[in-house]
Amino acid sequence: MDEFELDSRRDIYAAVSDQPGVHFRGLLDRLDFAQGTLQYHLRELADAGLVEVSDDGKFTRYYPADEFDDEDQRRMNALRRQYSRRIIAHLLADGPLTTSELSDRLERSASTISWHLSKLDDADLVSRRRDGQRVYYAVRDPDRVRYLYVVHRRSFTDGVVDRLLGLWDAY
Repeated sequence: MDEFELDSRRDIYAAVSDQPGVHFRGLLDRLDFAQGTLQYHLRELADAGLVEVSDDGKFTRYYPADEFDDEDQRRMNALRRQYSRRIIAHLLADGPLTTSELSDRLERSASTISWHLSKLDDADLVSRRRDGQRVYYAVRDPDRVRYLYVVHRRSFTDGVVDRLLGLWDAY
């Protein structure tokens, strides 16, 4: 059977392609499918090698197959999380920065920022450099992260990051 023979699978695949890294609840909100129906069709698309599944530790996210390698999936997973995206934006714009500096900029507790930074570090998206008592964070491969953000910016509804990075003139 042609996996795209069914309108429902075409619609699901189109939603995943339009918003790579979308999680299951995001697809449920966007599409008019029952939970079990969506799960079934996603599994069929994955089994057919058309959709790849990525677990970011909190959400199961979906990508069109063969468009994102594992590293780009990790980057996109982080960009899909609001505060991780904002941390990355500040680091790209003004980094390297400390947890304290990021906490002040984002008006969030240092522990919240630290949690997000540890997740970004675990995903190998940021690097740490100690300078005495301070630890500075910077984005690994900033050009690639900027590129992914710009290419997929319409699927990230975050005007704060858009303004902070001023990326539209860069690409």
